[in-house]
Amino acid sequence: MRPRRFLPSISLLSAFEAVLRTGSTAAAARELDLTQSTVSRLIQHLEQQLGRPLFERHKQKLIPTAAAQAYGRDVTRALDLIQRGSMEFAANPGGGSLSLAILPAFGTRWLAPRLGDFLVHHPGVTVNLATRLKRFNFAAESFDAAIHFGTDDWRDAGHMKLFEERLTACISPTLLARHPVDSARDLAGLPLLQLETRHDAWRTWFAAQGIEPPNIAGMLFDQFATMTQAAIVGLGVALLPDYLAEIELKEGRLVPLLRRSVRGSGSYWLVWPQSRANYPPLSAFRTWLAAEVSTDQTEPWRLQ
Repeated sequence: MRPRRFLPSISLLSAFEAVLRTGSTAAAARELDLTQSTVSRLIQHLEQQLGRPLFERHKQKLIPTAAAQAYGRDVTRALDLIQRGSMEFAANPGGGSLSLAILPAFGTRWLAPRLGDFLVHHPGVTVNLATRLKRFNFAAESFDAAIHFGTDDWRDAGHMKLFEERLTACISPTLLARHPVDSARDLAGLPLLQLETRHDAWRTWFAAQGIEPPNIAGMLFDQFATMTQAAIVGLGVALLPDYLAEIELKEGRLVPLLRRSVRGSGSYWLVWPQSRANYPPLSAFRTWLAAEVSTDQTEPWRLQ
């Protein structure tokens, strides 16, 4: 049971959020299409209900307390979530929505080309995608699930393994013509492009080639997409997941080097908050995704 004292009405919270964001009751009143005195009364009612002041009054100015600013961040998130849920319901009252956080490269190259099949088989589900490069707190963001790279170590979350990351060293034909590579030792002196989230990738790759890694030096990137383009124009050698390098290798814009499809340091996972485990759109997506991954085990991009 939720005590009503701690569940202020939307009108009270909207007035508080607007004053906090705009800096004055006058500006908030214009935004909410209310009178300034009405906004002031709403703020007073909220303070009375919570039993604490939200603002310090200095002449005609309202200065939020530190506690009110922290409270305001929670209120803003809650109002955003209510607005988003209402918009999704209005757009799709007969189905449901699935809000998914994805890794940019995975979403572009692996998930997006397959997603149409899921939507065909589940026409009542609306899928909303947003990119996240790093893990986040499900309690602080309104996602139903996320695609995660690493291990099954998210707290208070369910996990489903998709597949291990396998890496292939890729070089542009132009750079390869200038610097022939017949063994892993020939990479010494070449720029080795690196990804922020795969700091041990090159060491793992060299170990799979059977040698100690040389001095690893090269540009640092936060996304595979920009690192791939850098490799295509000859700025260095990129270590790319097989699913991501497939198109560039087929088109000849990149050339694979030496032993291919080396096992990387982690896997791709679907993760979800335990509280959403039985949410119907998520259950449907999980079942579909498992089938896609199972079929994908024999795809030609899995270079051996």
